[in-house]
Amino acid sequence: MTARLLPGAPVAEAVFADIRPRIAALKVAGVTPGLGTILVGDDSASAGYVGMKMAKATELGLASPHRHLPQDATTEDVIRVIREFNDDPAVTAMIFQHPTPPQVDFDAALMEMDPDKDNDGMHPTNMGRLALGLPGPVPCTPAGIEALLAHHDIPISGKEVCILGRGTTLGRPLSLLLTQKRPTANAAVTVVHTGVPDWDRYTRRASVVVAAAGVPGILRPEHITPGATVIGGGVRYEGKRLLPDVDEACNEVAGAITPRVGGVGPTTVAMLFRNCIEMAERQAGLRD
Repeated sequence: MTARLLPGAPVAEAVFADIRPRIAALKVAGVTPGLGTILVGDDSASAGYVGMKMAKATELGLASPHRHLPQDATTEDVIRVIREFNDDPAVTAMIFQHPTPPQVDFDAALMEMDPDKDNDGMHPTNMGRLALGLPGPVPCTPAGIEALLAHHDIPISGKEVCILGRGTTLGRPLSLLLTQKRPTANAAVTVVHTGVPDWDRYTRRASVVVAAAGVPGILRPEHITPGATVIGGGVRYEGKRLLPDVDEACNEVAGAITPRVGGVGPTTVAMLFRNCIEMAERQAGLRD
């Protein structure tokens, strides 16, 4: 068996096709959405990622105010920029790029962010909204995974999903998202992690397995049931080399699987911009 590939590009294209006319409608209403970005230090991967976001914002016709703080910037320096963006009506959403230098307290800075401008959906207020099923920005990778599964007609409602990884950016919010009552979710979700000695007992019984541990090659063929759907969400970088959580040999056992490159990544970027537009719509009174 060779697994059916689940590319993320068609999902991203559909999201961008949906938001482009909404951007135009906002501009007719006198609102140009603005995605503010904050980068601290000289990490090349982070700089490249922020640059990509800014380029895409420009392509979509959005404003993209940016603040690049030096490597020795303090938490207080970051908070000053966040407060500036909070007070700027031209910034409808913002991103504080992670990771940061060790002297910067990321969580303390995040707490200063206006939750209604929190593009990554990571502020405690937005995590609470997600837990309660209330409107608000949803963490981008989990939202992208739900959209990817729906786009490729992978049944989720009533099915057992196992998430390997409990991180706050992926595993934990994805579990909240996929248990919500709607056709593209409504699943029985189990969250396991590397602290569970027999975690593969849970992954082997699931019809959908999401690898989100950030441990290269942790999910191997013997950890999944034949025909299962496998989503590779966790990665680690070794220099410029991408090391995914899913061992390539899983392609021979899974029924459907995300590609090593071009799976969850494009959907994450698309959801980032969907969040930005939805926040602009709420601030303009065009959305609940």
